[in-house]
Amino acid sequence: MTCNRRTVLKAGVAAAIVAAFGSVGPAFAAKPLVIGFSQVGAESEWRTANTVSIKDAAKKEGITLKFADAQQRQENQVKAIRSFIAQRVDIIAFSPVVESGWDTVLREAKAAKIPVILTDRAVNVTDPSLYVTFIGSDFVEEGRLAARWLLERAKKTPDATFNIVELQGTVGSAPAIDRQKGFAEVIAANPKLKVIRSQTGDFTRTKGKEVMEAFLKAEGKKINVLYAHNDDMAIGAIQAIEEAGMKPGKDILVVSIDGVRGAFQAMVAGKMNVTVECNPLFGPQLMQIARDVAANKPVPKRITVQEGVFPAEVAAKEFPNRKY
Repeated sequence: MTCNRRTVLKAGVAAAIVAAFGSVGPAFAAKPLVIGFSQVGAESEWRTANTVSIKDAAKKEGITLKFADAQQRQENQVKAIRSFIAQRVDIIAFSPVVESGWDTVLREAKAAKIPVILTDRAVNVTDPSLYVTFIGSDFVEEGRLAARWLLERAKKTPDATFNIVELQGTVGSAPAIDRQKGFAEVIAANPKLKVIRSQTGDFTRTKGKEVMEAFLKAEGKKINVLYAHNDDMAIGAIQAIEEAGMKPGKDILVVSIDGVRGAFQAMVAGKMNVTVECNPLFGPQLMQIARDVAANKPVPKRITVQEGVFPAEVAAKEFPNRKY
């Protein structure tokens, strides 16, 4: 009788474990996936939205996310990656501040057999096997899209010359390099489109305003177009244009990239002419890729997110749909 009761008790405990975890095994439940993620910083509306998307997706998926803010410094990211290696996380993901200088630390991750996923920004390494995949935007194409809009606008006044000032992103970063490249490639088709000044605004609103003030002091009313590598710099530059007694969106065309809510507000107000979307909301996609990589499933080397172009004419209609 005692044996029977013991058997029934064991069966009951086993049934409870199966109900809770789906199977019975030594570990009883699968260990949560652990991702170490190093973010560039919080330099813009776009970056904030990207961080929220990644954190929310990890929480929803039951993934443990060890998050590190690099405050736009490469040395902070290197320290964070080494910390993730020491903690033996399952996956390392990061959005690199700049393209170069990653070979050593990524070799350390590879030696520790921890797969690396790049997000948003690419790296320039001698051995492509140092990372598994990249998920993010085609920055060169974003630059092309911005320039194509300007080419079409220029066709309306074929005799006019368009003097362009360019606010670059962080020096050495993938989006700054690629957005400049794509834009220059397309405007080369029209000799009346000329970049007369180009300087970094470091992707921030404050620096964008500061550099635009310098452009205006140097070139004044010679400037016809502002091309900004992100919306935050463009919004800062709009302030500088207004303080100089000019009308952004009219006296100086404002062409930008990211598609944040602030840009749509500026377009509705008539102060910006177009923004090219750069979608930051790929947190759920990143979590799925991380699960696939952890399960040794094959993944593409490059995964590009879908994006669009939003001129001022559609801003009021599209604004309620913006999630960042």
